[in-house]
Amino acid sequence: MLKPSLYLFSWIFGLVGQQQDDIYMHYNEKQLTFSSYGHTIHNGQVFSPDNEWIVYDTRNDDTQIGSTDHIEMVNIHSAEVKELYRTERQTPFGPGVGAASFSPVESKVLFIHGIRNADEEKPYSITRRTGVAIQTDQPLKPIFMDARDITAPYTPGALRGGTHAHSWSGDGKMISFTYNDAVLAEQQSGKAGQDLRTVGVMVPGIVSVDEVGGLENNSGTYFSVIAAQVIATPRSGSDEVDRAFDETWIGNKGYIKADGSRQHRAIAFQGNVHDESGVSLTEVFVIDLPEDVKKPRSGYPLEGTSITLPNTPLGVVQRRLTHGAHVGGPRHWLRSTPDGSLIFYLAQDRRGLVQLFSVATIGGGIRQITDNDFSIQGPFNVHPNGKELVYPADNSLFVTDIFSGNTERITPRFSDRQKPVGAPVYAHNGEHIAYNRYVGSGHHRFLQIFLLTHTPRN
Repeated sequence: MLKPSLYLFSWIFGLVGQQQDDIYMHYNEKQLTFSSYGHTIHNGQVFSPDNEWIVYDTRNDDTQIGSTDHIEMVNIHSAEVKELYRTERQTPFGPGVGAASFSPVESKVLFIHGIRNADEEKPYSITRRTGVAIQTDQPLKPIFMDARDITAPYTPGALRGGTHAHSWSGDGKMISFTYNDAVLAEQQSGKAGQDLRTVGVMVPGIVSVDEVGGLENNSGTYFSVIAAQVIATPRSGSDEVDRAFDETWIGNKGYIKADGSRQHRAIAFQGNVHDESGVSLTEVFVIDLPEDVKKPRSGYPLEGTSITLPNTPLGVVQRRLTHGAHVGGPRHWLRSTPDGSLIFYLAQDRRGLVQLFSVATIGGGIRQITDNDFSIQGPFNVHPNGKELVYPADNSLFVTDIFSGNTERITPRFSDRQKPVGAPVYAHNGEHIAYNRYVGSGHHRFLQIFLLTHTPRN
């Protein structure tokens, strides 16, 4: 709910609209893109390290990666647009590109890229994609990040399917992603376990693959492994997971454990478990990563086999963090504070409204952060200072203080056709928020990028 003092102001003067203006007057809005095609920003990490540029793909809605052919960036001051990459031999079936993010430490952009020989028989799909990067000073020169090898015998450090929703660690040295396996999906089509979605990580390291099979395989500049353990038929009432997804790095430098030591690399993810009655529930899990993720466990090859998924490396510790959190609402990615102490997620409150909640990374009670009279409508992000969250709700953008719960509407309330779409994203310096909403109507209605800049209060 909004601050009581602001409600009192509105009651005294009878001007609800003035009350909202008084709030969002502290953010100046600027439209950055205008072209007659889509401009979709990813759910996070869209600002360049110097906060000067925003990267995006040219989808006009979230479902169009397979038919989207280029990646661009726009300058937040001049609105200059630069093309960074364009696919070769683009067809309605692929390759397709999308979901672009900036490294936090260098002018390098990473995005989803469909297989290079996509066609009607093998269109872009969750198992036919990989991560490709571009140095912004060398546009149109793709760097294949994770290697892909779907031809047995498989290659350690390569995966056999689709990586997506790539996210850089705070220091830019590692990348996390969600993963779907092509080999098992083809074998198990129509059977239980077909979509054993999981999450993984990649670290620098050349992986060479025999690039046979009509451009479906590719070598990579990073070594990739699966990080979350999933199982096709988890036991009811156990912590076994049959689907891991929508992860986040915990902290910029990990988190402090209960014993006072630092866990340098850790990921939180949403995992589906089965309760005692066999009902699927989504809970929050944590993965503590070892310093070296390239070491396999004895008898569990990192690359997997023709009948098993790729395996997690030696030293990975997976633990369930919540019991009864019932994570849900619109699709969203977990987020953490910069120090890694708290993890945030969406779930329904006692009234059935979707709100923001937090849980301590080391375990402990769940705390409700927002208490709005309406549901949150999409993904959210944490301010770099770790003190507030931004999210879409009631056809507007809102900011909520993590510790006090004080909430402010920072944009006007838009119509259903013009409301914010997807996740609002903070710049690294916390001074700007980028977000998407549609402009125009009919065949001339396109997703555009808007920039909110915070102005000091008088």
